Amino acid sequence: MDTFPDLGSLSDQELKDLIQQLTEEEVDISYRRRILHGKIDILRAELVNRLRKRHEGGEEVITGADVQRLTDILAGRASGEEPAGE
Repeated sequence: MDTFPDLGSLSDQELKDLIQQLTEEEVDISYRRRILHGKIDILRAELVNRLRKRHEGGEEVITGADVQRLTDILAGRASGEEPAGE
């Protein structure tokens, strides 16, 4: 990340140019973020559809192992590590 300039050393025009540059950068980043969120939404919808089809087909969607893994994650033991304080 770039260091922030010494504002006192910049002319009015340099300040305006910097504001414009950073505004354009923010717009680009915001656009990229919206694209990523859209892709995530599509992927999640596909996963939900697949799980729904499995459930309708009589398959177990969530197993006991899944529940145990979630329990371990929430307890801080996701990678074999003990939760803080134990």
